[in-house]
Amino acid sequence: MAEPAALVLTGLSLAIWAGLMGFRGGFWRADQRLPDIPTDVEDWPGIVCVIPARNEAQTIAGTVGSLIDQDYPGPVSVIVVDDNSDDGTAAAASGAAGSDDRLTVVTGRALPPGWSGKLWAVSQGLLTADERHPDAPYVLLTDADIVHGRKSLRRLAAKAESDGLDLVSLMALLRCEGFWERFLIPAFVFFFQKLFPFPWVNDPSRPTAAAAGGCVLLRRSALTKAGGVAAIRDRLIDDCALAAEIKKRGAIWLGLTTRVRSERRYDSLSEIWHMVSRTAFEQLGNSPFLLVGTVAGMGLAYLVPPLAGLGLLGGGWVVAAAGLITWWGLMGPSYTPTLKLYGLSRGWGLMLPLAALLFTLMTVSSALRYWLGRGGAWKGRYYGAGTAPHE
Repeated sequence: MAEPAALVLTGLSLAIWAGLMGFRGGFWRADQRLPDIPTDVEDWPGIVCVIPARNEAQTIAGTVGSLIDQDYPGPVSVIVVDDNSDDGTAAAASGAAGSDDRLTVVTGRALPPGWSGKLWAVSQGLLTADERHPDAPYVLLTDADIVHGRKSLRRLAAKAESDGLDLVSLMALLRCEGFWERFLIPAFVFFFQKLFPFPWVNDPSRPTAAAAGGCVLLRRSALTKAGGVAAIRDRLIDDCALAAEIKKRGAIWLGLTTRVRSERRYDSLSEIWHMVSRTAFEQLGNSPFLLVGTVAGMGLAYLVPPLAGLGLLGGGWVVAAAGLITWWGLMGPSYTPTLKLYGLSRGWGLMLPLAALLFTLMTVSSALRYWLGRGGAWKGRYYGAGTAPHE
């Protein structure tokens, strides 16, 4: 590569990372956490936990059990919506609660046109909550693979009550044990934080809104004002869509945790690829122009620094030095707090460019799947361009 071009590319990449670290809300610090000792609440509000579940027999018992066993001073009830499972999900959920009458298992109805499967299940759970627990001020929306620490509801409710929040969400600690999980899961969390800087989400004066669907405590009156989940019934990235609707009318908060964790396994690259590609293009508004911009931006930010630092772009020592400064001095340290969250060494930070390359390819794959009519495939259902959800 000609020296002027290499200088321009490395200079732009360096500027991008300086801007990300200095002017992107400090997203990389990964420091938005609930306090270890929650604020005491005089009158602990009732909470209804709604769990949409489709073929989740392997994990649903842990989720239900962790909610039934909460150390929470107020009333807690759990509603599982069995979304047409064929693996014994309902029986596994019932078995986890034993004879505890705080659990209700609802048999899901057929998916109507215009709804995503998960939100249709959630809507049925909320309807059951209205019928059986109308006085509970909060609902916890959680996934069927999430295990909650014993004081999770206490911390969530204390945060909502003390700060007057309509939504409090925690990004569950994803499973990170095998090679592919260690390689890609922390990077996934890092990119999510970069896309939606948590300090900006938590700032009422900024429009940035996001939530992590595995753990969302929601004030029911705020949900009603926002039009309920029917207002976002066709959205595949439903957690962020819900957060955006709630933040139009009230304050929200999003943070990280090690006390709420996901038990979903990602043992292979293909499993992570499928998880990302089902919604990545949706995040870009299904826009080919944004796709091109994203591919170019990811290449400039993540691939140019190591290529320059290894001397593969030419341009002499100045280009190499700029590449190394960006790669080791900015990119790597910005990733370190997220690696620490997952108990991984800083050495994994040197692999972030490769992880970024794979996530970029997943995004391109997501666009191709969308254009082929199978973009939002999940749990046997498909959400493609111009098509209604179908099985």
